[in-house]
Amino acid sequence: MTAAGTTTPARPLDAHALPDHVTRLYRAAWAMCGCREDAEDLVQETYAKVLAKPRLIKRDDEIGYLMRVLRNTHISGLRTADRRPQTTLLEDYAHPPETRTSLRPEEAFDASEVYAAISALPAQYRDALVAVDVAGLSYKEAAKALGTREGTIMSRLYRARQQVARTLG
Repeated sequence: MTAAGTTTPARPLDAHALPDHVTRLYRAAWAMCGCREDAEDLVQETYAKVLAKPRLIKRDDEIGYLMRVLRNTHISGLRTADRRPQTTLLEDYAHPPETRTSLRPEEAFDASEVYAAISALPAQYRDALVAVDVAGLSYKEAAKALGTREGTIMSRLYRARQQVARTLG
């Protein structure tokens, strides 16, 4: 609300500013999914949804809006996957090792372990950890994006960090 008591008018989402948020969304998606390939797909699907029709946002909350869309897209994907019959891969079809030489193997391995630990967290803890530690949102921004209070974010973040530390320890 403004000083006069009216609400802040909504403005169109600036499609030209979306590339500025790719890195933060990708890190958040990786933490949600647990692997780079799924994270890339999730970010791509998020941008496709956002760009499919004009979007209105309040204030300068682009990253918060994009994080909500990313999270909702991820949850929708999980629900869709749960409705499909489950199959198992044969060992002969194991994922090939990472072939990009731009990454150092030990860093890629460490990051994979951390992101796998984050993706294994219960959804409420994972979402808080992703919003604050991975995407870099403030507690206030994370609370707004996740529809909860700052104190709840701090509590969930503490528990999430403890669980990740136990998993990696």
